[in-house]
Amino acid sequence: MKAVVRPVVFAAAVGMAALAGGALVAPADSALGRAGSVLGLGTSPAAAALPLGAVGGGGTIAPMLEQVTPAVVNISVLSQAPQAENPLLRDPFFRRFFNLPDQMPQGRPQVSAGSGVIVDAANGYVVTNSHVVENAQEIAVTLKDRRRLRAKLIGRDAATDIALLQIKAESLTALPLGDSDRAKVGDFVVAIGNPFGLGQTVTSGIVSALGRSGLKIEGYEDFIQTDASINPGNSGGALVNFQGELIGINTAIIGPAGGSVGIGFAVPVTIVRSVMEQLREYGEVRRGRLGVAIQDLTPDLAESLNLKGDEGALIAKIERGSPADSGGLRSGDVVVAVDGRAIRSATDFRNRIGLLRVGTPVQLTVVRNGGQKSVTVRTQR
Repeated sequence: MKAVVRPVVFAAAVGMAALAGGALVAPADSALGRAGSVLGLGTSPAAAALPLGAVGGGGTIAPMLEQVTPAVVNISVLSQAPQAENPLLRDPFFRRFFNLPDQMPQGRPQVSAGSGVIVDAANGYVVTNSHVVENAQEIAVTLKDRRRLRAKLIGRDAATDIALLQIKAESLTALPLGDSDRAKVGDFVVAIGNPFGLGQTVTSGIVSALGRSGLKIEGYEDFIQTDASINPGNSGGALVNFQGELIGINTAIIGPAGGSVGIGFAVPVTIVRSVMEQLREYGEVRRGRLGVAIQDLTPDLAESLNLKGDEGALIAKIERGSPADSGGLRSGDVVVAVDGRAIRSATDFRNRIGLLRVGTPVQLTVVRNGGQKSVTVRTQR
């Protein structure tokens, strides 16, 4: 069976009262209740990867979770379901001939359930996935203490699948941001979210891989892969290390039947932080550019350039008059670090530069003619 990569938002067509009223609840025999079986709840779940005693003699992470779970929220989004349309309905003559109304039929109201993370308690900022709030007409946030609040969309960035919301409430708890660049394969993590609209749920696992890309989920891909169970509804939820720090926003899974098979992906908090700051300031992400065409450094290219190893990004072409041109970069340079952080591939380089603000100076370490050279270039729009 072909594996399917999909975002993990949970949606069902329901009445508008579900968002305006209390918690989203449905009988087991309703359309919402049956969605679990359709989405693959019958598949074998991934086993929790948390050995006894991993966090001390007590073998429990409950004290840490008591501190962080109030910062993870459930999100309900009211939108219009897509309406199937016959192209003939767009013809005014056809509509008049059959005495059809001028206005096109509207889709049914749809409520989708996702998750979010409070990252700024003082200002009420909540981070979630862009696809969770796409086409939203109304957004409601439910806190762990069951307070239900209307949320304002500050901005969203489809390229990284990150959105920023704002709520107004007292006594909020924010989740501290960690450093996803320090994460290692094998680190224990927990995923916190709202799977299948059930309410806040915690699952455990490990970091399975780092720097995953090429999944064609987003424009900028540098995912943390984990085997902590992530299911529809976990979109926008938290991936937390055992120090109680946010290291990623859960975004997508590979699941042939729609449920968790132990392959989930989270946007690293380094990307989240950069996007969040720009959304808060501008309401959008204003990306800088250098004016270079890049490609991966293959073993054959590395050998032809007398380089050791194949990590880095090869500059294949430089646009005339671009920041790279005026900054002294050359075709054939191999970028091995950006602001002192190692570059693994062309995708890694693109992610680092694409998340910088317009006008940001960036220091590139390049290999040229067998030696290393430091070049400072300022990004432009």
